Amino acid sequence: MKILKTITVVVTMFLVTSQLSNAQNQAYWIHADQVKPSKQAEYEKVTKDFIEACKKHDIKDADWVGAQVSDGTYLSITPIANMADLDKNPLAPLMEKMGEDNFRNLFKRFNECYDKHGDYIVTLNSDLSYMPDGLSLNTTGQDYRKWHFLYVTPSNSQALRDKIKEIKTLYEKKGSKEHYRIYHSGFGTMGEYYLAVISAKDEQAYAKTSDENDALLGDEGKKLFEEMMTLLDRYEVKTGVMRPDLGYTAKK
Repeated sequence: MKILKTITVVVTMFLVTSQLSNAQNQAYWIHADQVKPSKQAEYEKVTKDFIEACKKHDIKDADWVGAQVSDGTYLSITPIANMADLDKNPLAPLMEKMGEDNFRNLFKRFNECYDKHGDYIVTLNSDLSYMPDGLSLNTTGQDYRKWHFLYVTPSNSQALRDKIKEIKTLYEKKGSKEHYRIYHSGFGTMGEYYLAVISAKDEQAYAKTSDENDALLGDEGKKLFEEMMTLLDRYEVKTGVMRPDLGYTAKK
């Protein structure tokens, strides 16, 4: 899990990166824990104990949603309103209320569950996303996720963006039932990528909608996706699920 704290280097570098969010986009701070296979049950138990402590002590401004990737990675996803959010430590009141020793023991239990973890920022791009019913991470009844990572070199970045825009236009013209959100990598990632995230009820529902979408887009869609692939440095697909039980929303 992450403890938000003052990181001047993060703020400075994020301010100068070209992936800054603007008024129409939303940036997210992602904390990833690569949990050992034998420690996943314990990790989830500690996470739930941590959430209960946050609820008990009514911790504010520490909201996050949880996700689990099929490779054993657990994600904590926190929206960032502005750069000042990176300077905040909303868990300081928790340490004060539950006591420093108890607080540190809780995170010691976390550390025993993984050898690798880290943080990075992605930005949700409304111009490239296709969600005709409204752009939202909350897809009720659709906790299954398919993440399509479109890695690109700087020389092809703008061309890839333009191609994604063309694909969105085709989806709109055809009235596709396959909705998706596009994120752009930011500070903390090695290399650049666009990420297409598709929600579904389960893997079977995803496959059905995908097949129907391929038929709907036809040769025109096939051509656009082939052209997009020629622009990529690397393409990677991951699957997983959202974990509402591993997230926390502060009381208003």
